[in-house]
Amino acid sequence: MIPSIPRFLPHVLLATACFLGLAAASVWASEVTIGTGAAAAENIFKKIEFSLNRTLNIKLNIIDSGPVQALKDLDADKLHCAVGGVAFADWMEMMKKDGYVVADPSVYRSWVIGQDRIKVLTNLDVPVKSLSKEQLVAIFSGAITNWSQVGGPDKPIVVVVGSRIPGTMSVFQKQIMGNAAFTKEAMVGTTAEDIKSRVIRNAGAIGLGTISQVDYLVNGPEIPEIARPITLITKGAPTEDVEKMINYINTAGQRFIVK
Repeated sequence: MIPSIPRFLPHVLLATACFLGLAAASVWASEVTIGTGAAAAENIFKKIEFSLNRTLNIKLNIIDSGPVQALKDLDADKLHCAVGGVAFADWMEMMKKDGYVVADPSVYRSWVIGQDRIKVLTNLDVPVKSLSKEQLVAIFSGAITNWSQVGGPDKPIVVVVGSRIPGTMSVFQKQIMGNAAFTKEAMVGTTAEDIKSRVIRNAGAIGLGTISQVDYLVNGPEIPEIARPITLITKGAPTEDVEKMINYINTAGQRFIVK
């Protein structure tokens, strides 16, 4: 006699097959490795990575290295693309200042995939509503050292800069400070997330960030608009997955991106 098959068994097998299929799809997802600065990481890639993976089965490997290191890594074939909150020409100039001369910029292809506005973040104990260009220059250069000098509380100013946000710092220095130097007394952090953390933890602190970082944990005073493009670079033609990602950013991904 042939034993009867339990009625529930086909359903179990079907569910198992579906589970294994989903698991395999996840395991075999295409991966795009991106070296990026704060603007693109916070405003674009961290916003779209879940949807991109779910929609196109592309997994993002986001390396928050800053645009200078990202381009070096791209040249060393460690990345699929490099992204920074800076125009292509300014990016090449930034590399030159770093001592990394790009002999032939034409080997790269570039796309502007978004826009960002640099914001100033202060500790909540500094509830200033706005800061002028002149006040920002005085604060970040160290010309003034107490918040009472710009209408704030009687507290020492703690400037926080970042070693891994060269794009943000160079654009701010160019558009606001007239290339004046940042104060040598500044607290040195690393990434945009680290700078925000230091601003939150240190009384009287002020640092630079992206528009998406302004929330209830920090004060974001009004400042003159500091706009910049977010540029993606590939070495030679983009891979098929990078091309799909760029198209997604410019179409369906727009609903997730900070404006």
